[in-house]
This record gives sequence, C-alpha cells and structure tokens, in this order.
Amino acid sequence: MGKITKELVDDYAKKLLIGLTKEENDLVLKEFDIITEQMELIANIPGIEKIEPMTHALDRYLDDLDDDYVEEAIEINEALSNCQSYVDREVKVPKVVENNG
Repeated sequence: MGKITKELVDDYAKKLLIGLTKEENDLVLKEFDIITEQMELIANIPGIEKIEPMTHALDRYLDDLDDDYVEEAIEINEALSNCQSYVDREVKVPKVVENNG
C-alpha cells in the first residue's frame, strides 16, 4: 500500500461527503501513519507468515451458536392493525431527515 497523502484523504472525504478541515486532515494523516507503523511491525514479526488468520476472536465461537428454528409469524393484516398509518403493506412513518442542501 502506498503512502496516505493529504490529497488522498481529501479525495476520500469528498467522495464520502464529509469535507475535512486542515486540522482534521492532519489528524487523519497522523492516525494513518500510526496504523502503517503498526502494520509494518506486525509484518516483520519472525514467522508471522506461518500463522493462520483468525475468523473470530473466540476459539469456540461456533459451538456457542443457537440452533435455527422456525416460528409462526403473525399475519400482515394483524401487524398493520397496530399501525397508525400504512400504504398497501408498508408502514408510513413521519419524515425525520430533511434535505437542507
């Protein structure tokens, strides 16, 4: 992976629609420098290539999962009878986000 630059951070911020101030950009660059240093340290551990990647932090994770089972569901009309407003099979809810742009 190449070096993370100010221009790269600005480009991603623009694509994510989260404009960054110069100070925020500098903070992101410092964080990426720390992450890159840590990745290099890990990559240089002797024998690291022989270690199998983890799929989960807990060794016995799969043993602890509950079995899947089918439950009876209520009819759609019964579920909609609890709603103040609905259109066809969809619950109508108040708008909570406005477009101020």
